[in-house]
Formats: sequence, structure tokens, C-alpha cells
Amino acid sequence: MTKYSLRAVFLLMLSTLLFSCAAGQMQTTQPLFSPDMLKADQYEPKVDNFMVILDKSSSMSYKYNEQKRLSIAKDFLNAMNQTLPEMKFNGAFRTFGTSGFGTPTALIYGPAEYSRKEFQGALDTSQRAIGRSPLGASITAATGDLKKSEGQIAVIVVSDGADMDTTPITAAKNMKAQFGDRVCIYTVLVGDDPAGETLMKQVAAAGGCGFSVRADEFKDSRHMENFVKKVFLAKVVRPVAKPVDSDGDGVTDNLDRCPDTPKGVTVDAKGCPLDSDGDGVADFLDKCPNTPKGATVDARGCWTYAAVVLFDFDSDTIKSIANPMLDEAASILKKNPDLKVEIDGYTDSTGPAAYNMTLSERRAKAVMKYFVDKGVEAQRLTTKGFGVTNPAASNDTKEGRAKNRRVTLTPVK
Repeated sequence: MTKYSLRAVFLLMLSTLLFSCAAGQMQTTQPLFSPDMLKADQYEPKVDNFMVILDKSSSMSYKYNEQKRLSIAKDFLNAMNQTLPEMKFNGAFRTFGTSGFGTPTALIYGPAEYSRKEFQGALDTSQRAIGRSPLGASITAATGDLKKSEGQIAVIVVSDGADMDTTPITAAKNMKAQFGDRVCIYTVLVGDDPAGETLMKQVAAAGGCGFSVRADEFKDSRHMENFVKKVFLAKVVRPVAKPVDSDGDGVTDNLDRCPDTPKGVTVDAKGCPLDSDGDGVADFLDKCPNTPKGATVDARGCWTYAAVVLFDFDSDTIKSIANPMLDEAASILKKNPDLKVEIDGYTDSTGPAAYNMTLSERRAKAVMKYFVDKGVEAQRLTTKGFGVTNPAASNDTKEGRAKNRRVTLTPVK
């Protein structure tokens, strides 16, 4: 085989190896749990800008709980990205930790209007953990990235905190001095390095309003939801509508079962006019209050069967047509044991006045006997004869005289 053939084979093998490595490095990480995106309509942004700083220095290649620290960090940020609703934030993504021949920190994404897809793309480019751990330089560079930002800022640092001096604390204090109350710093510890945990807590404390957590505390989507809400979101507070009382009866419309009640009418808790005697006619319309329970009433609230019992000429015999009316009256009396009734008899003008007075009394007593025979106590009944007085109609016509030969029932309390 010629040296040119050997060279071609070598180049082919080398290119295949490089392609395989690149393909392996470009695989996206899978989250430790399945995140659930928070519902955007229930929250509003409490920050206007956020900056994520990811540690991809060589110590992040070490394993923690059987997984590389960089993978744990990316799992965390992937879950955060999937949980955070796409709202009007400005987002940015910066990494630190390169070889000695490159820059110590690099801005991978933003500052730009937050896009879940673009943030994920930037996260996926962070494949290798290599180089030093210049977190301080990264925080300083992030301060420059954010100098034109307006509104509130959240800075999230994800790192193992290993192999660092106090430079990150100084850089965090300088960031706080630059932005004041506008910035809060949150740190996420990957691993369990005691010195690293102390450093991360000090960096968060330098921000004055953030906090420090450990990535291994996040076991399910609920933990990430709480983190995202605390850092990025505020619960939407919708104004409570002032209760409306359209008819002014003191009962709000949402509880009012009788809308459009006339003004000044006394109502119950449901907004309906009072009906004290329960006859179905409201008190403000009832012309006959205290109607006995169960009595049939007219539109005025008056007892219809307590109206008139008509008699034939010169007779005190109750006609069968009056029986249903008198039966209902007797039933009402028995249902209302405290109710008493005055039975009033009348005649037309035909014949002597004295005779008519006696006839009117006989008619009243005939009705009283009917009630007693139906089981109504006699002591609850009184009778009066009025003869030709108080005519219901004119005695000048046959029809009028027929209407005057009558008995009426008047409930008495």
C-alpha cells in the first residue's frame, strides 16, 4: 500500500472518530424527573431579566451519585427551562471553565427575549467540563452583560463551588453595588463539597435577597415548580368585583332570587318580598293579611272561599253548589285551630225588616251547623244577622236581590 493510500485511510479513520465524538457530545441531557410547565395565566413575571451562569470547569466532570456533575447541572437547568412559562423576560446564559488556551468565560445566549427553544439550544452546546473555575470572572462579565437591562434581575449560578478562592464573593458584591435592590443572586450547588457549599451560600448572601439550594434536593416537578415560582414569578392577583345590588334591597345580585324588587319593600335573606301569612302573595301586595294557612286566595291575597254563600228566596237551606266551598272552609278551620270565624247573614229587601233580620240569623246559623257537623268546634264560631243592611248589590233588580241573599265568612284572630 502506498504512503498516499495509508494517508487516506488514516484521514478517514480520524474523521470518523471525530464525527463520533462530536455526535456523542451533542446529545441532550435527560432530566432526572419529568417537569411540568406552570400555567402562564396564573402567574406574572416578578423579574424582567435573568442570567444563568453554568460551571463547566474540570471539576464538573467528576461524578456525584453515579452521574457527572455537569450532567446534573444541565438536568437541573433543563427542568427549569421546561417548567418556566414563556413570558416576557430577557434571558441570558453564560458559562465558565475552559482550557488554558481559551477565554475563561463565554456568553452563549442573550441577553435577548426569552425563548425556551433558544435557551435549550444554548444549554445543549455545553458538552465538556474542562479547565479552571473562574466563577468570579464570570460574575463580573455577567455584570457587564446586564448593564443595559431595566427592571428586576435574577442571577442563577449552578456550580459545585470547587477549586475557587474568594473572588466570586467579591464579584457578587460588586454586582450588588452596581444594580442595588434590582438584583437577587441564587446559587445551586452540584455535589456535596463542604467548602463549595459554603462559597455558594456566601455568593447568594452577597446578593442580599436570593438563596442557595442543592441540586440533589430536587426530587420531582413540585420542587422545581417551587423554585421557579420563588425566583421568577408572582401569583396573579385578580381584582375582586364589588358586589352589585341592582334593586337596592340589601341582597347582592349573585344571591338575589327575586331581582327587581320594588324599592322600600322588606325582603328575606334571598332578596324576596316577605309573605308573612304564606299565602303566596307578598306582604306589600296582600290586601288580606293573616290569611289562614292552606286557604285559597285571590291576587289580592284574600280568602276566596270565605266570600259568599248564596240562598234562594225566603230560604235558609244551603244549596249543594256551596258544599265544596264550605268543605274547604271547614278544612282550613281544622288546620288552623286558633282561627275563629264570624258568620254573617243577609237578605234582600223583599218583606218586612223584622222578618228579614230573623231570616238572616237563620241563614248564618245554618252555615254554623254545617261547620259543626264537619267537626269544627262551636266555640270558634259566632253568628250575626244583618237583615237587609249592607247590601252587596242593588235590590232594584232580580240579579241584585239574588246576590244580597247571602252569608259571608270573616276570619277573626
